Order: sequence, then structure tokens, then C-alpha cells
Amino acid sequence: MRKAQVAKPQPEPIPGGPRHVAIIMDGNGRWATQRGRPRLFGHHAGARRVREIVEACPDVGVEYLTIFAFSTENWKRTQVEVAGLMSLFRRYISKETRALSEFGVRVRFIGDRMRLDDKLTRLMNELETATAGNTRVHLTIALNYGGRDEVARATRRLAEDVAAGRLAPEDVDEETLPRYLDTFVLPDPDLVIRTSGEARISNFLLWQSAYAEYEFIDTLWPDFTHEEFARLCASYGGRDRRYGGVGP
Repeated sequence: MRKAQVAKPQPEPIPGGPRHVAIIMDGNGRWATQRGRPRLFGHHAGARRVREIVEACPDVGVEYLTIFAFSTENWKRTQVEVAGLMSLFRRYISKETRALSEFGVRVRFIGDRMRLDDKLTRLMNELETATAGNTRVHLTIALNYGGRDEVARATRRLAEDVAAGRLAPEDVDEETLPRYLDTFVLPDPDLVIRTSGEARISNFLLWQSAYAEYEFIDTLWPDFTHEEFARLCASYGGRDRRYGGVGP
């Protein structure tokens, strides 16, 4: 007779934990190199890690998760790596659509889609449509995204509205511009995590992260576990966010 399996205790939502976490998923290439494998092997391992972190979000009270999948600067990589990444994105979307939908994940993509191929953009649109009614976790995937590019595109659209008379110049302030950003329907991130030991933000959510808390950790992205994710969220819960003010 087989032993009855003991259910693992589920973590409690973290009091005062982050509502929105953004992650710079760095270290896939180094993870693969350490194992004597090509960089794309690391990217595939990193893609599998995404699901574990998405599924951990409800357990720790995270409603919004934004991940940096491909930057506007990543086109500078070798043609082989870029082509492999685009193939991986297409495969990931096709494979994960059902699982994401069943788990209650609402998926959005941010970034400039103009440079992406037609098949990939079609799959992106289909995934957004298929998950549009879900509310358990809001997953945003930054694909061909750069913070400066996003602000430039937003400013261009804002300027067009001013030129067309739809917006008065004197009405343009720091509350106006966010309505033109790719993330206009999302709350600003509370916590930004970067894996792999690098301590820079790499053009990610520049406007939105003005008052976010940051965690730069040594763990390579394919090794980043839900336990470490929960630990970082718990650490955030103990921080005193004053937004430029002074505490009591």
C-alpha cells in the first residue's frame, strides 16, 4: 500500500507585501554556460521558471507580475540567439495558453510590436484575448520593450493629441503622461527584482519604478525559486516607504 501523501503547507499572504512585482529575469546565458550548454538552453530553462513564479503569486498576495522578456537592446545579440528567442516566445505562448487561462492568469504584453513577426504578434493577441476575463494574477510580459522607447512613444502620442486640439498644453502634467504609457491600466510596481548579481535597471519601467523598492540578488534566473520569491516579498513587507516624506 502506498503511503498517503502529506499536503505541503501553503504560505499565507504576506501582510503589507507587494501588490505588484516586476522582475528583470537575468542570468539565463550564464546558467547555461556554467553547464557547458548553449545560451538558448538557459533561455528554455528560464521560460520554465516563469510558470512557477506566476503560480506562487496568489500564495504571497501578489496580484500583478511584470517580467522583462526581451528588450529593445536585445536585438544586438547574435542572429542565432535572437531567432532562437523568437521561436521560444512563439512556442511558450502556444504551449502555455491553456495552463495560464485555467490558473486564472490575465496576460498582457507591453513594448513595441512593430518589429515582431506576424505569427508572434498574432499569438500575443490571441493570448491576451483568451485570458481577458481572468483576474487571479495579472501577468504582463515586456517584449521588445525599453523604458526610454516607451516614454518616447507615449510623448509622441501626447504631442499628437495636443496638436489636434484634444489636449491643452497647460493640462500636461505628471498625471497625464502615464495615460499614454504601455502600462496605463496597471498600478506602478512596488518591488523590482533583478536576478544574476547585476545591479542596474537596464531601461526597465523607468517612469513606473520611480518609487519602487529594489532587490538585486545573485541567483541566476533559472535557479530562482518560489521560496526565494516569497522571502523577497516578505522582506518588502518590513520596509518603510515614505515617498520622499518623513516618518513619524
